[in-house]
Amino acid sequence: MPPRLDYYSASPKAMKAMITLEAQTSQLSIERPLLDLIRMRASQLNGCAFCLDMHALDARQQGETERRLYALAVWRDSDFFTPRERAALAWTEAVTLVADSHVPDEVYAQVKAQFNEGEQVDLTMAIATINCWNRLAVSFRQAPAV
Repeated sequence: MPPRLDYYSASPKAMKAMITLEAQTSQLSIERPLLDLIRMRASQLNGCAFCLDMHALDARQQGETERRLYALAVWRDSDFFTPRERAALAWTEAVTLVADSHVPDEVYAQVKAQFNEGEQVDLTMAIATINCWNRLAVSFRQAPAV
């Protein structure tokens, strides 16, 4: 599919705000390897090939194993992820699919057991940020470079 438009040139002010949000989100309390998993899982759920490709490459460059990346889509059925990662992935799914799930109490209980209050907010901001990027890339048909 050809891209619909270049959103960077179409609205530089909006993209400057997104880049600033991304830069701030990346400096919050959530560790980088977990951020990569969150970004990938949300991108899988949103069908964002561009972001999934980018964050898979980032994760590999940061030392993430291919085996864990392959299992990310089925993380519930895999023993490759820590309790903290599992809580973050469940939270990622619930927040990404908020219209369907309304973020259930049992998912919040998992997150609360693994993350302090500040980390809960930081985690949610990271999820919100990748969801915004996904919506831009999917809506305007940004594709990974071949």
